[in-house]
Amino acid sequence: MTRSSDDRLRAQGRRGGSGRISECDQSKEGDQSHQGGLALGFDTRIVCGVDEAGRGPLAGPVVAAAVILDPARVIDGLRDSKKLSEVRREWLASAIRERALGWAIGQASVAEIDELNILQASLLAMRRAVEALPLAPTLARVDGNQPPRLACGVELIVAGDATEACISAASILAKVERDRLMLALHSLHPEYGFDRHKGYGTALHLESLKRHGPCSEHRRSFAPVREALS
Repeated sequence: MTRSSDDRLRAQGRRGGSGRISECDQSKEGDQSHQGGLALGFDTRIVCGVDEAGRGPLAGPVVAAAVILDPARVIDGLRDSKKLSEVRREWLASAIRERALGWAIGQASVAEIDELNILQASLLAMRRAVEALPLAPTLARVDGNQPPRLACGVELIVAGDATEACISAASILAKVERDRLMLALHSLHPEYGFDRHKGYGTALHLESLKRHGPCSEHRRSFAPVREALS
């Protein structure tokens, strides 16, 4: 039986170092995180940064990351992922995965985006990322002005990816992971040019939508995709 592109994207999940990937269906929400322990040896507040990537695109999942930085292993150059070159993002992502006390990735699928709306799907992806951390944070610093539902405290910071190192780190991991997923999607549907625009509504993407119609990973709840269906 031929696997759908959604199935193939889900097969791209990875784990690395002290991090986790959480890519479960909402229908299995009770078993969506994979946790491990990490003994710190002292009593202190455990703060994670949380950010997402992919709210605006017309296709692909929305991806979130949660990162607990190690104050003893400083990573220079952390900033908003959108202001970094691809090469610099990749280098920093590797350093974050190696040096952080814990990191995790969560995502919400296109089906969940269309069912819940993009805001709620983004918050769901954030929650999955935090719940998949290898140790439970006591505080989550979240980029934006809408809080995900978490078991720990939440501090909202608008434009936090530019001011808070832990949120910058989460921004970088989320962006790198989502770009990787979109490259995988490009291999399944090269006619849309996902490797170039990562699903955003560029002129090239809109023209491809008109010519080929949407694929299974296009968000039907987004107006340009609905228009391409009519």
